[in-house]
Amino acid sequence: MMDPMMDAMMDPEIQHEEGKRYYIQLGDKKAELTYTETGKTRDFRHTYVPEEMRGRKVAERLVRHALDDTLLQGYKFTPTCPYVERFVEKNPQYKQGLAA
Repeated sequence: MMDPMMDAMMDPEIQHEEGKRYYIQLGDKKAELTYTETGKTRDFRHTYVPEEMRGRKVAERLVRHALDDTLLQGYKFTPTCPYVERFVEKNPQYKQGLAA
């Protein structure tokens, strides 16, 4: 029998709190990617995934979604968070969105 938490992890919806963070809520747990915004540049500061949600590519999904959304809205970004920086190194198609 499938664990409801595991089932929900298959495709949890990513939420966006404008000007602050992208997050996935699962019960009382929240994985998030926080950022600050200056003009048309988002500075991705911190990625956090609760221990119960780790190992399921949650951070990768959050970062990919956030960067896609950022570029779609015509923003540039700064990868202050080391995880976001590594993600961009591994996915060079996002380098076009780096702020100067």
